[in-house]
Amino acid sequence: MMEKAIELYALENYDFRPVPGHEGGRNLVYICSLNGENRYVLRISALDDRTEEDYLAETEFVRYLARNGAHVADVIPSVRGKAVECMEQDGKTVFFTLFEYAKGMLLSDNGYRYREGASLDEYFYHTGKTLGAIHRLSKQYRPVHRRKTFSEKYTAECIGCLIPDSYADLKRAICRRLEEYKTLPKDPENFGLVHFDFSDGNYHVDLNTGDITAFDFDNCIYCWYMFDLAHLWTHGVGWYRQIRDARQRMACMDQYFGKILEGYRSETDVSEAMLEKLPLFIDMTIIEFVIDEFECCAREGGEPDEEDIGNAVRCLVNDIPYGGFDEEW
Repeated sequence: MMEKAIELYALENYDFRPVPGHEGGRNLVYICSLNGENRYVLRISALDDRTEEDYLAETEFVRYLARNGAHVADVIPSVRGKAVECMEQDGKTVFFTLFEYAKGMLLSDNGYRYREGASLDEYFYHTGKTLGAIHRLSKQYRPVHRRKTFSEKYTAECIGCLIPDSYADLKRAICRRLEEYKTLPKDPENFGLVHFDFSDGNYHVDLNTGDITAFDFDNCIYCWYMFDLAHLWTHGVGWYRQIRDARQRMACMDQYFGKILEGYRSETDVSEAMLEKLPLFIDMTIIEFVIDEFECCAREGGEPDEEDIGNAVRCLVNDIPYGGFDEEW
């Protein structure tokens, strides 16, 4: 496969460094470097859960965002000018996509230390601003190729087949929320193509300027914009998890999320009515996590460990808001 990728993208003189796969990862990813400089990211996808239309829709969206000023890692076309290339191997279709290497670095690779002399409030603001720009452009987006919608991927039938009957309470809790999601507004100001995995593992931070560049739109889907905001909320809890007092912990989260929203609203708006539904969308992020755990384990022929999903199941089944983050510890 690598020989084909080198041919397709004229990468003969490049060094390739594999990115270690994370649990549930579905792609082979390589950083392509020339003369010691990271230039591109090569993604090779061989699972059968995406179609060519899915990849074309993803890359069309990324290219649209990049060409309209959003801070995203753009798609690099092949020598044939194609955004997505493919080949047949062992009865499967293998898809190739090449992206720019996002400027900066993962904050985790810097020990979660932000740039010297700047406050975390600036970082939170820039995070919200980057997401707001993506959503602002998504509201105007009219694609040729289309991704699935949330309601097409997350159905009662899917839940029934994927999750064993031993999790009957969980299945009922998820399906109850799926019915509630059907009542939410789907107008262009509230619903569109979203990243669906916007977190510090999927953007780089320029430690000189604070600019943030997003990548990995592999999970992009038509959903409520509030999902991406709720996803930032759930991924922000690590900053304050060590605080034992629940009220103080949630007060810090309010300040964190306030800065996220300040940056977000510098690019586009979100209504107070939708913000009031934040706990419901946090539940949506938990549902996405749980479903992903079952899907990943199903590929391996097993079930998730109780240690991995136990708290998520407890919160969904018992209607505990905020993933239990506001509980006394």
